[in-house]
Amino acid sequence: MPRLNNQSPISWEDAAIRAAYEQYGVEGFYQRFGNTYRNPHERVVRAALKAAVARWELPLDHVLDLACGSGEVTLALRELGSAAIDGIDPYTHQAYAERTGQVAEQITFEQVAAGALAGRSYSTIVCSFAMHLVALSRLPALMTQLSLIGTTLLILTPHKRPLLRPEWGWRCADELQIERVRARYYRPTYALDKD
Repeated sequence: MPRLNNQSPISWEDAAIRAAYEQYGVEGFYQRFGNTYRNPHERVVRAALKAAVARWELPLDHVLDLACGSGEVTLALRELGSAAIDGIDPYTHQAYAERTGQVAEQITFEQVAAGALAGRSYSTIVCSFAMHLVALSRLPALMTQLSLIGTTLLILTPHKRPLLRPEWGWRCADELQIERVRARYYRPTYALDKD
């Protein structure tokens, strides 16, 4: 496992991250290393995001970067023309602020599922490399709350998970894959007749 160096980001590899998840648990990993974490797949995440925005003409008026990590999605979205981006991450907020110059709110998935974002409105919600880590038992409430505040959901994941059900508020409209990263484009279930 890489050593923690407070002066520079840790260079993580997939195997090291999986081993750290096993050793510390997912939450423990991010509590311990969140301030210096960098997604080792940032290049592919950026490419997938660019392809998704172009293919589905994602609205970038006001974006929620959910589980924003060290800002890889926010930085890519800025390059694609989005000026209004809210970052949320309870563990990597310091790394996010250092890279983006922007403050990330320290809100957990559990708090979102309990309605912490009620009353907000986003044109697109992006969750990169995090939704597959949410326990299946927590997904219905989380997805339902997100469907109340967003008109488009984009999940970038290195897995087939998560598989969202329409009764949770979202239906998968399309998917693309670049290398091993899947970009899934979701629309709210209530918007079924509008497409």
